[in-house]
Amino acid sequence: MPDEDGYFGEKIAATYDTSESEMFHPDVVKATVDVLADLAGDGSALELAVGTGRIALPLAARGVPVHGIDMSRAMVARLRAKPGGDGIAVTIGDIATTRVDGRFTVAYLVFNTINNLTTQDAQVDCFRNAAAHLAPGGRFVVEVGVPELRKLPPGQTAVPFRITPTQWAFDTYEPATQAMSSNYVTIVDGRAEHESIPFRYVWPAELDLMARLAGLRLHARWEDWSGAPFTNESTRHVSIWEKPAD
Repeated sequence: MPDEDGYFGEKIAATYDTSESEMFHPDVVKATVDVLADLAGDGSALELAVGTGRIALPLAARGVPVHGIDMSRAMVARLRAKPGGDGIAVTIGDIATTRVDGRFTVAYLVFNTINNLTTQDAQVDCFRNAAAHLAPGGRFVVEVGVPELRKLPPGQTAVPFRITPTQWAFDTYEPATQAMSSNYVTIVDGRAEHESIPFRYVWPAELDLMARLAGLRLHARWEDWSGAPFTNESTRHVSIWEKPAD
């Protein structure tokens, strides 16, 4: 069950930065920050779900003022403990509704975090919230996976994504509702522990409609932060929507 910080409380925060996930690879972080710094220009950036500062800290080190929003005090505490962490302004709150002062040239939501909002209404509200924070001409960036429903044969609802001697991990999908969950069975001291985190998956076209409802228009969609073309075989995308200058 989640604690007061949701599903990203002290237990997750304590080990989050030790993950071997590709998202922590220096080349991935650099490519992400390069794009966001270019979009920010001489302005400032708003990170929705700033977490432990994986992107906010190197972006701020590039000279871009960054303000973050996050509901997890445990994750933000890890950010604060890092060099430069005290220079990142953070507001504790829900990324779908929490407002902060100022106007930003770029707002961003990376690494599938849009899926942490488990209803369509909340995801739509998040787009509206991002748009409300943008200056005219500002950009909203979302990085998220493409639902892997093609891997599901008839009658199957789960897709494994990690199998090691001490952990089995799999995603489950409910196509009728777009509900999904990431599930982890981990062996700790000879005993199995199970953890499940709920999400709501979204398709690129659905995100484009959410953006349109928020007054944004699609500027670019890539397969990754390098700007590679998004194709039928892409398993994720980086999408950028623009707030009209007028």
